[in-house]
Amino acid sequence: MNEARRVVPNVAVDGEESLAANRAFYGTLGFEEVMDLGWVMTLASPTQPTAQINFIEQGGPALVVPDMSVEVRDVDAAYAAMLSAGAEIVRDLRDEEWGVRRFFVQDPQGKVVNVLGHSSAAGGA
Repeated sequence: MNEARRVVPNVAVDGEESLAANRAFYGTLGFEEVMDLGWVMTLASPTQPTAQINFIEQGGPALVVPDMSVEVRDVDAAYAAMLSAGAEIVRDLRDEEWGVRRFFVQDPQGKVVNVLGHSSAAGGA
């Protein structure tokens, strides 16, 4: 059985001003920026690093913004399980240049879930 390591809500934003406004707002709640790739920014608690929020302009180059991200211990096994269950794969499994291996799948309510695993050298969301 696969293990979920963290679940992160993804908030769609519109541009740098929105990223900056959210950085300031959530900073008042104790969140700090831990990653900024220009189109996705992750804020996390400095004392509880799995308490995170992603702010995303797009789900990656020309992609839909997923509703949430779920990091799992074995993303390949999760992908195989979703295929076997007949789930709708929105984006096939692939390695991304920023150090994650991921796929997008649609849940029963139509929400898009970014299922990912980090390579040992990667950090961030």
